[in-house]
Amino acid sequence: MTDVPKPTLWHLGVSHYSEKVRWALAYKGVEHERKTMPPGAHMVTALWLTRGTQVTFPILELDGETVGGSAGIIGALETRYPDPPLYPEDPVDRRRALDFEAYFDEKVGPAVRLVGWHHMLRDHDRLEKIAQESLPGSLRDMGAVRAGATRLAGTFVGLRFRVGGEQAESRARATVLEGIDRLESTLDGRDYLFGDAFSVADLTAASLLYPMVLPPEGPRLPGAPDSAQPFRDELRARPFWSWVERTFARHRGRAPAPAPA
Repeated sequence: MTDVPKPTLWHLGVSHYSEKVRWALAYKGVEHERKTMPPGAHMVTALWLTRGTQVTFPILELDGETVGGSAGIIGALETRYPDPPLYPEDPVDRRRALDFEAYFDEKVGPAVRLVGWHHMLRDHDRLEKIAQESLPGSLRDMGAVRAGATRLAGTFVGLRFRVGGEQAESRARATVLEGIDRLESTLDGRDYLFGDAFSVADLTAASLLYPMVLPPEGPRLPGAPDSAQPFRDELRARPFWSWVERTFARHRGRAPAPAPA
């Protein structure tokens, strides 16, 4: 009998889309291996793993197949590991949850990322820490490699995510606020978005907003840049903030720092 290999997750430690998949794997109790690459260099690996169909992480190798994108990965996990479910049983709730996931994936997640990197690129020390933590352990003590990783990360982020000037950040911030408005109006004071249980919609909204809230159960980042604090202070009093904190505390558990394989 041939042993079935563990699923392998290719991820980026600080990525909120990677966090979405890590959370789904943890929620379902799926034992898996993790591998990563420095930001920028990971694109070559993504193209190789998916034969040119996917340019970024997360990517999951599962049962001999390669699945890219957080929504596709969660769909594959629901088929292979149906319990506990992330898709609501009720067909109407399921459709609404998947639509909500798509909205956050396509609109809110990129805007959160742009706002975050806009400020991070202006804070060299924090950018350096993130870049270094993305390196395999054997390379972290090599000064030239660390410096190169920081430069590569900064260049990659600026080009890949189109992090630009104040106008681009302002538009992204408006999109984040629209997403938060939709989240709060859909919740309407309840614990869960659709139905009476945690679903892919809750997981998606909480994980894609984690860089704003920085709950202790989420990935360990080197703090928010000083220039981002006024916006975070503006958001802190809104209901979504405590909802993200509660959702992580209830359903994520205290996660270890993502470690390169």
